[in-house]
Amino acid sequence: MELTFEPYELQLKHRFTIARFSRTFTPLMLVKITHEGVTGIGEASMVPYMGESLETATAFLNQVNADKLDNGFQYAEVMAYLDSLAPGQPAIKAAIDIALHDLQGKLTGQPCWKLLGSDRALMPVTSVTIGMDTPEVIIQKVRDAAGAKVIKVKLGGDDDRILIDTVRSVTDVPLFVDANQGWTDRDRSLELVHWLHEQGVQLIEQPFAKTDIDSNAWLTERSPIPILADEAVQRLADIARVAGAYHGINIKLMKSAGMYEAHEMIKAARQHQMKILIGCMSETSCATLAAAALAPQCDWADLDGPLLTSNNPFEAPPFVDGKWVLTDKPGLGL
Repeated sequence: MELTFEPYELQLKHRFTIARFSRTFTPLMLVKITHEGVTGIGEASMVPYMGESLETATAFLNQVNADKLDNGFQYAEVMAYLDSLAPGQPAIKAAIDIALHDLQGKLTGQPCWKLLGSDRALMPVTSVTIGMDTPEVIIQKVRDAAGAKVIKVKLGGDDDRILIDTVRSVTDVPLFVDANQGWTDRDRSLELVHWLHEQGVQLIEQPFAKTDIDSNAWLTERSPIPILADEAVQRLADIARVAGAYHGINIKLMKSAGMYEAHEMIKAARQHQMKILIGCMSETSCATLAAAALAPQCDWADLDGPLLTSNNPFEAPPFVDGKWVLTDKPGLGL
């Protein structure tokens, strides 16, 4: 197998702000793995708060022996090898995993969703995310997302109610909210949760700091809305640690190190009777289709990368009635 890679700067349509961070672009590393004249494509999206960069990705990829990837698509062995090279760095490991899945699908003539056992008829609608901003910009962002069946709102600041009221002034679609670890007071948070329930909010991601398991568990026990772990769960081993403290988890390929481990996380979460949101970072059609291949096995989806970016280097996947449409094209379907 031959491994090649190149950086890419993915531009956002609007400045994207969450609790503690703001950006206008995301650095990517596009990875290609070629075998017998067929090429699989993967992607690493390296948002700054996750600690990866083009420099760390390049250093990691330069350590990879492509011959170690040529093992008949035994993904557990591939991940063990990648983990042996360096701890952490799940996004660049995800790029390799995604490229291998795309390659496997192309070599076998099978779409990735079928290789992973998904039923595309069960595809959930995907939310479209609205970052924190002024009311005027929030309104414009919601109008830009006019076709969305679900809006996801970033909370965790001092103006959470104002943000929701602003969104509600222009749309009545169901809402997801993500506090990004921004809440600190238990009683005020519970009061806000009950108010959010009245506003049609269907789930809440990571209300308190990921290290504050007790506060997250306290809120989960009392909340009328499902509380999901996001930053608190990255890879498979994290699920058992947070089981009982949340109603469910948010799986992102850039945290799980790719499709293989994300699939294992889905199975583990179900064993713990936890619900599942499959989400994304700022991503192109490549990583979006990789996650979409697993989305029918999840309860909710937040896969809006191509909808929020302005220079997607790939053709956008079909998007109908708020859902990504999985085709019969082999591999990811790029």
